[in-house]
Amino acid sequence: MLALIPYPEISPEIFSFQIGSFTLALRWYALAYIVGLLIGWRLVVMAVKNAALWPKGRTPMTPPQVEELLTWIIFGVILGGRLGYVLFYKPEYYLANPSEIPMVWQGGMAFHGGLLGVIVAGLLFCRKHAIPMLSAADALALAAPPGLLLGRIANFINAELWGRPTDAPWAMIFPTDPHGLPRHPSQLYEAALEGLVLGLILIFLMWGRKAAHRPGQIAGAFFAGYGIARFIVEWARESDAQFYVDNPYGYAIWWGDYGLSMGQLLSLPMVAIGLGLILIARHRTKGTA
Repeated sequence: MLALIPYPEISPEIFSFQIGSFTLALRWYALAYIVGLLIGWRLVVMAVKNAALWPKGRTPMTPPQVEELLTWIIFGVILGGRLGYVLFYKPEYYLANPSEIPMVWQGGMAFHGGLLGVIVAGLLFCRKHAIPMLSAADALALAAPPGLLLGRIANFINAELWGRPTDAPWAMIFPTDPHGLPRHPSQLYEAALEGLVLGLILIFLMWGRKAAHRPGQIAGAFFAGYGIARFIVEWARESDAQFYVDNPYGYAIWWGDYGLSMGQLLSLPMVAIGLGLILIARHRTKGTA
C-alpha cells in the first residue's frame, strides 16, 4: 500500500461574518500578503537604521522613506502579479474575457509579474527621491522572502498549485485534485527554498558579511537564488492545465520527452540577472578601491 501523509484540511477562511447580504471574510492568503509585507518592511527599516551596513556609512533611505516605498510596492505587487498571470499563463482566456482581468479575488497572481511590478515601482521611487538604485535593490531584496514563505504556505492551505504525481512517502492527496492522485506538496518545497533558506542567506549576507558595501550584491543573490530554487521545484510542481493541451508533460517548450515549464523559462533570466548583478557589484567595488 502506498504510504501517504494525510493532507491537513484547514479552512482557507480564518473567519467570516454576514452583514445583511454581504459576507466579509479574512482568508489566509490575504493575511499572508499583509504579514509578509509588514515583516519585509521591518527588515528593511532595521537595515537602513544601521549605517555601518552601507557604503561609506550612508544609508540609502530613511525609515519614513521606507514606509512611503511600502505603498508603492503594494501597488507594484498587485498590478504586476495580476498582469503577469494574465500575460504569462492565460493570455488567450483573458483576451476573450477582458472584464475578468481586474477580478483578483478570483485568484491568479504570478510571482515573476509581481517582481516586475516591484522593480518598476522601486525605480520610479528611487528616481523621485534620488536614491541609489542598487543599494535600494539590496534593501528590497530582504523584504521578499518572508512574503514568499507565507504566500506558499497559504497556497498549501488553499490546496492549490500542488505538485506532480509521485510515490514518495511524503506524498499527499489534495482535496481540490479531481484525479485524487498522491502528489508532491510542492508549495512547501517552495516555502522552504524560496522563503526560509533564501531569506536566511540574505540576512547573513546583510548583517554577517556586510555585503551591501558592494551595492547590488544582495539583490543579485536574491535574483539568482530565487531563480535556482524555483527552477528546481518546477520539476515537482504541476503545470497549469493549459500547458497540457499540446504536451503531455505540461511543458511550455519541449523536445521529445524533455522540456521546460513556464516557471523554469521565467526563472532562467532571473539567474542570469542575479549573476550579472553580483559580477557588476564586485567589479565596481574593485575599480573604486
